[in-house]
Amino acid sequence: MPLPATGTVLATLAALVLIAVLVEPARRVALRYGLTDRPAPHKAHHQVTPYLGGAAIVVATLVPAVAVIEPTGYRIWLVLGAALCIALLGLVDDARTLRPSTRMAVEALLATAVALGGVRLHLVGQDQLDLALTVGWIIVVTNSFNLLDNTDGALATVACATAVPLAVFAVVAGMPELALLLLCLAAACTGFLLHNAAPARIFMGDSGSLFIGFLIATSAAMVAPGRAPVDRASILLLIVFVAATDTGLVLVSRQLAGRSWLQGGTDHVAHRLKRAGVGPHALLGTLFLGASTAGLVAVLVSAGVVPGSTALLGTFGAAVLLIVLLMQVPSGYGRPARHAQRRPAAGRTRDTVRG
Repeated sequence: MPLPATGTVLATLAALVLIAVLVEPARRVALRYGLTDRPAPHKAHHQVTPYLGGAAIVVATLVPAVAVIEPTGYRIWLVLGAALCIALLGLVDDARTLRPSTRMAVEALLATAVALGGVRLHLVGQDQLDLALTVGWIIVVTNSFNLLDNTDGALATVACATAVPLAVFAVVAGMPELALLLLCLAAACTGFLLHNAAPARIFMGDSGSLFIGFLIATSAAMVAPGRAPVDRASILLLIVFVAATDTGLVLVSRQLAGRSWLQGGTDHVAHRLKRAGVGPHALLGTLFLGASTAGLVAVLVSAGVVPGSTALLGTFGAAVLLIVLLMQVPSGYGRPARHAQRRPAAGRTRDTVRG
């Protein structure tokens, strides 16, 4: 049953209002209890910055959506519950720094739960294989978006540009509740940008980045259209184009440098673009343009205007080309830390947060 347009608009506006109201209290709580990210040689920021922005995003997204969504269909509630659980996982990680193996185990459990509950990619037509592909997809995409939270405003910008075309797909697929949830997510991230764009006054932390990545991954698996598997595959890759390119760049860069994939660094797409001379506002505009263009092409593939095979090859080729070009920009390994002479402020040092 379609949701009333008035309810959708009100829920989206409520998400904007909630994020505006919640960010400053979240910031103060984080500062009071030392939930902060301190500068380090492998990080791009140079000031102690509080977490808990992610908690505000979660509340601003879920409260309006749950207030409007009618209790029909269990998949949307399963996704909502799992997304809340992964946000709590990220919050614990922000506070205590969990082992990567612990995080991965919980992520795999939640991904398996939603996959068994009916969230499937339907790429090969074999139930068990599609189940395994879905679990792998959710884990990889969730962590790719987590890695994308490496520069002020980057993840919030890409999330806005990604959630909107996904909401369009959800409407076409007859899932208005999911579309509403995605619009609330886009609104919450838009409002958060006012506090998170450079210079950021607050970070979303793992609670926000994992929540965003999980919602986008599961939503894409639920609504990715296409008459053939190659169409669906191209649409999925286009939806996560920016995050996938960033992750690919990081993996290649760290492998060639002999560094652990789990070790943070200033070797992401955003970091290299800044070293190439792109300013902070132009950087967010570039990321938004990249994600929006990829989303538009995904819509064209869905409509049959662009062949899925052409889009798949073109998207993969574009990602490889961008990685090759960005590899020509210094990674920043071994750069002197601008904050090295500063006295560390109160707060907790995170070795792997923000890339």
